[in-house]
Amino acid sequence: MTDDAQVDSMPPVPLLKPIPPPYDIGEWQRKPFPERVKMVCQSWALQGYGTPSPIYIVYILKIALYVWLWTVFCSVTPGLGDLGSFSAWYYEPIAFQKAVLWSMAFEGLGLGCGSGPLTGRYKPPMGGALYFLRPGTTKVSLFPGIPVFGGSKRTVLDVLLYAAHMFFLFRALVAPELSTDLLLPTIVLLPLLGLTDKTIFLASRAEHYYTALVCFLFAGDWLAGSKLVWVAIWLWAATSKLNHHFPSVVAVMQSNSPLTRMGSVRKLFYRSYPDDLRPSRLTHLMAHAGTAVELVFPVVLVLSDGGMPTTVALTVMLSFHIFITSSIPMGVPIEWNVIMVYGAFVLFGHYADVSAFSIGSPLLIAYLAFALIAVPLFGNLVPSRASFLCSMRYYAGNWAYSVWLFKGDCWKKIDAHITKVAPGLHAQLEGMLDEDAIIASMSKVLAFRSMHLHGRCLQSLLPKAVDDIDAYEYLDGELVTGIVVGWNFGEGHLHNLQLLRSIQEQCGFEDGELRCIFVESQPMGRGTHAWTIADAATGVRETGEIAVKDLLGLQPWPAIPSD
Repeated sequence: MTDDAQVDSMPPVPLLKPIPPPYDIGEWQRKPFPERVKMVCQSWALQGYGTPSPIYIVYILKIALYVWLWTVFCSVTPGLGDLGSFSAWYYEPIAFQKAVLWSMAFEGLGLGCGSGPLTGRYKPPMGGALYFLRPGTTKVSLFPGIPVFGGSKRTVLDVLLYAAHMFFLFRALVAPELSTDLLLPTIVLLPLLGLTDKTIFLASRAEHYYTALVCFLFAGDWLAGSKLVWVAIWLWAATSKLNHHFPSVVAVMQSNSPLTRMGSVRKLFYRSYPDDLRPSRLTHLMAHAGTAVELVFPVVLVLSDGGMPTTVALTVMLSFHIFITSSIPMGVPIEWNVIMVYGAFVLFGHYADVSAFSIGSPLLIAYLAFALIAVPLFGNLVPSRASFLCSMRYYAGNWAYSVWLFKGDCWKKIDAHITKVAPGLHAQLEGMLDEDAIIASMSKVLAFRSMHLHGRCLQSLLPKAVDDIDAYEYLDGELVTGIVVGWNFGEGHLHNLQLLRSIQEQCGFEDGELRCIFVESQPMGRGTHAWTIADAATGVRETGEIAVKDLLGLQPWPAIPSD
């Protein structure tokens, strides 16, 4: 049977059962590690994560819930909220402002990015509030060790601050009108929460929603300020893709897209399936064209004051975000794409006559210069010191990441000693899938990491970290932080040395029982990835750098020794 037939003619599967890989799992487990990586990468190229179609329907329903609840919050203001008259009120200032507030609450609860099966969450399908409201769970303080807020475990005070933050958010959402006194508690509390646990600040997508919220405090300037927030997000996101990483992102994402289910189509994204899985010329063209589009349409929008240029730019913007959303990227930032589109039509469509450069408040100008220029620029130049979210380096493939290697069954120490809501991924899937399906599903995370350009770093780092990879359970740091911390969305700084030290304090691993590889993002203007190898018990073992140019010629899997 051909590879196309194996993928294209898969029989219907239950709701949660992934599409099985085109090989026997037992036989795959007996292969040497390099061969296992090659096989699972080849499987990803044609099958992606293997997500069954009904899972996509679940995410679509979640978008509908997100939008419907926003209309409910709008409905407390007379004349708003009725979907039948949507065109008559969608552009009202309070409707837009409540969309931002609701998006912050939705994400801060753990319902948005990082929820559901496409982020390794099954039972329960979310983390977020389930962790943030539970004392004793692990947190990631901004400044570890400082008094009151610098601990590694959530206190009652931390829980109360988070609960108060959510209370004030929902108080504003159900208010018939928005005023400064309704917004100020959030303005104060969210940065405070970021000090005690940066996870909550990042999960709330503060680089976007908090910055817009600050604009709302300036009655005469909030529309112009919000326009600059939207434009900055697009332009920085596009700028971050001007590297060698993004073509791999496109290939990996399209191999997982529900719109490209045929293997014959997915092969086009690679140079020569199955032996050369570097991005093809078509993929490079798609990546560069997409980047150019994301650079051009926001410039047109911010410089136009209506008419045909604005209409064309809004149409291009809508097509751009539809393409991203329909691909259902891993991490599922779908609701974020929805509000970006909605905000664009409000800010640049209905209020096209308001200039983004008409801000009169020096205070707001200074704040936006800091939040939209200084922070992203610093984060791109010195990525080790800033979140990729605050750097607005979205889905560019240039993320910090980690790999955690647990010797034997040492993962059980996590279950035994750490307060958390979700068990390990294997335990979450027990009772839902058979053993082969569980192993196949977990192995796809290895493929996802390996097929991105930065994943090639592991080919030289894994042998440095451990002598025998087969003696260890390989877990991506995303899965570890999702289970231990309660939220994950590609933010490698949530599962770096700080989290390793916190876990070691609670679990007490012996030397060699837990080894970690930490790989940092490539800084703008430099051509290297910094890396660190550490042992939970003894600390940092080795550091170094890898040149990005040395990764371009490599396949996603390690070299396989010839017989």
